[in-house]
Amino acid sequence: MEQFAPKFQEEYAAKIPALTLLASLGWSFLSPQEALAKRGGKQDRVVLREVLRDVLSQRTFHYAGKSYPLSENSIDNIVSHLCSPALNEGLRHANEAIYNHLMYGIPVTEFVDGKKVTPTVSIIDWQNPDNNQFHFTEEYTVTRAGGFESRRPDLVCFVNGLPLVVIEAKRPDGNAQKGPTINEGISQSLRNQRPDEVPHLFAYSQLLLSVNGIDGRYGTVETPEKFWAAWKEEDISDAEMLALKNKALDDATLQHLFDHRDKRDLSWYHNLIAGGELMVTGQDKLLISLLSKERLFDMVRYFTIFDKKNWQDCGSLPASVWHQTTA
Repeated sequence: MEQFAPKFQEEYAAKIPALTLLASLGWSFLSPQEALAKRGGKQDRVVLREVLRDVLSQRTFHYAGKSYPLSENSIDNIVSHLCSPALNEGLRHANEAIYNHLMYGIPVTEFVDGKKVTPTVSIIDWQNPDNNQFHFTEEYTVTRAGGFESRRPDLVCFVNGLPLVVIEAKRPDGNAQKGPTINEGISQSLRNQRPDEVPHLFAYSQLLLSVNGIDGRYGTVETPEKFWAAWKEEDISDAEMLALKNKALDDATLQHLFDHRDKRDLSWYHNLIAGGELMVTGQDKLLISLLSKERLFDMVRYFTIFDKKNWQDCGSLPASVWHQTTA
């Protein structure tokens, strides 16, 4: 029975609950090996190019009252453009440029019956969230900028192959000398954004989270630690959150989530849910509030600002963070 005793390492307290909750929210899990394959087996790449190409192959443009598929040349150009963030001007500029592409699309050149047309292609279908592909993975190994060593964020969430959310999951028990474990995750996230680390991952990030199983905070690229904020939910009821937390995952989904792990992990999880209804933690509330598909889209579209005047003090902040930290 000892293997089913409560476990407080980050895997059991924070990461596995986050993985299962994301699956309940409708995100599709990719094992670390599957995620690597979808970026061509190269750890210096951060975009799931295979997914991005698949999405773009289904995009169309309109001309003279008719709809046309994108040419392979246009798809190649969009993928190349999105996969080459302009980090030479700094992470915040690269992040803002990617954000603008997400908001306004990318123009391409097409030829219809010999006539040149320049449609703008949407990368994300904001009006119809389900017309996009949502994936998440764990232990996402990314080669550092210098080409030596690597970093491995705990969880990364992708929309149409682009890594829009990076999550650090820590254990709930803090070291009194180091402070709360949430702060450890924030510090790690800030370190990984440095020019000699993995800034090419964060060029795409729209939300960054640090969780510890009990609670969590969120920010965006270059948000200083003191401005990472808790989320206060007003629209999603406690009953709705409880239902999502305890939503039963089908056997195929669970098998996929745990296949690459030690078999004891799945046994531990089965025993956990067999013990009765699970309580909703602060971590759960943060994930549901920010990473439900519609809510994530609202946050990115309507509540993200790039305030150049206050950048040195505040970084790139979702408007809600800015409001909370200045109120």
